[in-house]
Amino acid sequence: MTLKNKTMEPATSHQQWVCQTCGYNMIGEMPDVCPFCGAHHDKFVFWDEAEKIYRVTSHRINDYVMQLLSVPRLGFEHAAYRVETKDGAVWIDCPSAFNRDLEPVETIYFTHKDFMGASNQYRELWGAKVHLHTLDAQLPIAQPFPVDRPFDGDFTEHGIEAFHIGGHSPGFTLYIYEKVLFICDYAFPPGSKMRLNPFGSQVETRRRAARIWEVIADRALDTVCGYNFVTEFAPWRENFKQLLDRTSTVQTLGD
Repeated sequence: MTLKNKTMEPATSHQQWVCQTCGYNMIGEMPDVCPFCGAHHDKFVFWDEAEKIYRVTSHRINDYVMQLLSVPRLGFEHAAYRVETKDGAVWIDCPSAFNRDLEPVETIYFTHKDFMGASNQYRELWGAKVHLHTLDAQLPIAQPFPVDRPFDGDFTEHGIEAFHIGGHSPGFTLYIYEKVLFICDYAFPPGSKMRLNPFGSQVETRRRAARIWEVIADRALDTVCGYNFVTEFAPWRENFKQLLDRTSTVQTLGD
């Protein structure tokens, strides 16, 4: 892994809007439409109003992982996960709502650039270091958010293994900690209807899914944590393999 000493500073966090349709945070002057989902600005709330409405709530997954989601649900907000490592607590991805009374973390690792949530505000509050792959950090949708450590490959830190995948987004990264795989929204839902994320380059998403299989095929894991689901690893792995076989067949027929 190569770490670059670069910090992209955002506009003040006091000018921040939250889209109630999708949960995306907008830093600075309020736009007319949400840059992520296209919702009109009448669906936006100021960040401090969102803090009063939405409570980031923990759901325990096991002894060292908790899922974080806003209650009530903030649009189709992606779940974040708090991981209690031996070196201290970290987040994988970040809640969309800012709640200043949450237990602090030292580090926020992102799977990709789509939902960086209120990470700029938590970073300012706690001094947390934000990690995002450099290929995603340089994209326009991510540039308003501060990134302390843009990385450009696989790495291991605090016992967390990071694997650059690409595909759904250029910098998409999955994480593994002990017996848990953090896959976000690369493939969903769990079960026989699993599909690859339809957004982004479909050719690259299919091609790079093979790298996910290389990483997980021989792993003895217990749990998969996704953007809106938590499920057992063994059946998820089998469904993922079947998905790869189906998409490989379709791609071959297309050729």
